[in-house]
Amino acid sequence: MEVKVRSGSGEPLLGDRDPVGFAAECERAGAPCLSVVTGRWFGGTPALLREVSRGTALPLLRKDFIVRESDLDDSAAWGADAVLITPGVLPSGVLGGLVEGALRRGLTPFVEVTSAAQVDAVPHAGECVLAVNNKDIGDRERGPADLDRSRRLLAALRSAGTPCPVSASGLDDPAAAAALLAAGYAALLVGSGVLRAGARRWAADLRAARGSAGAALEAKPGRIPGGFEPGR
Repeated sequence: MEVKVRSGSGEPLLGDRDPVGFAAECERAGAPCLSVVTGRWFGGTPALLREVSRGTALPLLRKDFIVRESDLDDSAAWGADAVLITPGVLPSGVLGGLVEGALRRGLTPFVEVTSAAQVDAVPHAGECVLAVNNKDIGDRERGPADLDRSRRLLAALRSAGTPCPVSASGLDDPAAAAALLAAGYAALLVGSGVLRAGARRWAADLRAARGSAGAALEAKPGRIPGGFEPGR
C-alpha cells in the first residue's frame, strides 16, 4: 500500500490525514510493506519518507525517479529499504550500475518495467523485485491503466527469476486486483485506490473478492533478496 499526497493529475489523495496515521492504518489492514512517494509530480518530499520511517516498522519503498548513486545514499539515509528503479527514464547503460549500487547498500531494487525487453535488460533479476507498471509514465500516469500489460508480462517476470513479481498502479478495483493475484502475481502495489477507499475497506474488499483464498493476503515471514523483508 502507498502513501501518496496526490495523483498524477493533481487529485488530492492524502488530504489532511496524518501520513504516519495512514501508514498505521495500512499496517493494521495487512500491508506487508509500504511505498512512500517522494516524487514532486505526486506532491512528495523527502520529509514524507523520513516521517513515515520514524512511525512504522514496515519495510519502505522510496518511489521516485532514482537516476544516480547519490539518490541511493539519500534513500538509505531517509529510511528506505527499497528503491524504485525505472528503466524507461534512464539513459543507456545506467540501469546496471543502479541495481548493483542498490544491492551493495542493502537496498532492494524495485525495478518497474513496461515491456519484455526491459525485463530482459534487468541484471541480477533474482535479487530484485520486478514490477509491471500498468500505467504510462510518459503522461505522468494520468491515463487509464492497462491491466492486460501485467497479464502479458507475467511469464517474462517469472523467467527472469525475480522472487516477487508485482503488478503496480491502476489497481483501483479490488476484484481486478484479486484476478491478478489468482493469475500468479506474488504482490500488488496499490496507491490511489487505497487512499480513496481507505486501507481497511480496500483490503476487506480484496479479501472478499478472493473468497476463501483471501487468507493468502496475510504476510508470510520471509526475505526478498536485498533487504526488503515482507512481514518483518
